[in-house]
Amino acid sequence: MNFPKDFLIGSATAAHQVEGNNIHSDYWAQEQMPHSSFTEPSGIACDHYNRYEEDIRLMADAGLTCYRFSVEWARIEPEEGVFDEKETEHYRDVIRTCRKYGIEPIITLMHFTSPVWLIQKGGWEAESTVSYFERYASYIAEQYGNDVKYICTINEANMGLQLAAIAKRFRMMAEQAAKNAKKAEGTVQVGMNFEKMMENMKYAAMENAQVFGTPQPQIFVSSRTEEGDILVMRAHQVAKAAIKKIHPEIKVGLTLSLHDLQAVDEGGEAFVKKAWDEEFSHYVPYIEGDDFLGVQNYTRTLYDHTGQLPCPEGAELTQMDYEFYPEALEHVIRKVHEEFKGDLFVTENGVGIGDDTRRVAFIETALNGVSRCIDDGINVLGYCYWSFMDNFEWQKGFAMTFGLVAVNRETMERIPKESLYFLGNIRKA
Repeated sequence: MNFPKDFLIGSATAAHQVEGNNIHSDYWAQEQMPHSSFTEPSGIACDHYNRYEEDIRLMADAGLTCYRFSVEWARIEPEEGVFDEKETEHYRDVIRTCRKYGIEPIITLMHFTSPVWLIQKGGWEAESTVSYFERYASYIAEQYGNDVKYICTINEANMGLQLAAIAKRFRMMAEQAAKNAKKAEGTVQVGMNFEKMMENMKYAAMENAQVFGTPQPQIFVSSRTEEGDILVMRAHQVAKAAIKKIHPEIKVGLTLSLHDLQAVDEGGEAFVKKAWDEEFSHYVPYIEGDDFLGVQNYTRTLYDHTGQLPCPEGAELTQMDYEFYPEALEHVIRKVHEEFKGDLFVTENGVGIGDDTRRVAFIETALNGVSRCIDDGINVLGYCYWSFMDNFEWQKGFAMTFGLVAVNRETMERIPKESLYFLGNIRKA
């Protein structure tokens, strides 16, 4: 496989999943509830907050050239309008450490978690969130704009609609039989625990009301309304404008969670078209002027004339209960390119699996597909494997192993896997 000299190859993390002790965020609050839907709390996570230099040095030593990570809004603005200078300086150190080791920092402003105060004010269905996010983006640009070239405003901006559709399907399945809960979880590219959520629903409503002032807080990964979906796009647009006003040279985009949607018969095409419009096409008018689009893909989804199908009989499944299918990334890049003509960046692609030889195979197949896309004239800027290390996979806790690096849960020792070095040496493959 061949890549341009400036093609970036690296890995990605999210602050809440690796840093630890994110005490001012909505997720932290929900993890502490007696009837939490989380399998376990994040706690110190991977202690990346204190060990970031060790981790970045490990990336560089392995041959990686970029690191996509998120700055945590709940750390930087723990109270409305109060920006924490110590935490601001922390992320400045992370960015400068990347530069020190020759790693290109790619920062994400919002990777699912929000400050508790934002959710108390209506969260991601409230008009006020647009201006709050604009102010936050301006602050980030002022603080770090001289040291970064790429900013992702919002991670997987389309996740709310995906979750709304899945929650609807899950409710129907749950009414039929509680045992079907597991099947629903495997249709979304994020760690969700729908079964436990249903068990705890009435208790969680009371506990949410105590913490957030409402029984149904609108966190970023809540089931989103159509109005909320557009509100997220507007938040992205004002954040982009705020960044560009201060540092017009910074490349700004957002990321989307995208499945490789495939029809297995003629009747399935209508379902594919509808699903792709919901997942991607209707966002195009809001991102046409962006500098790049972050493509995030993990698997495929099949449809026939009756609708969505389960994984094929005998298919290899990942720990997340979706199909091991690295070919999906190439298909998604080509599909996106038909409608979005700007630069693309693979900001997440990976596999939760115990056998690292299968992770190596996944990366090799996925990157061969990216290479073919570039050969065909599609401008892909880089590839970030998810994730740099085994981390806190949201409601599923620490059991999912996506990482290029294992983490000893007791000592926090980093244990590099062969896949880390395979990815770092991919240009020689």
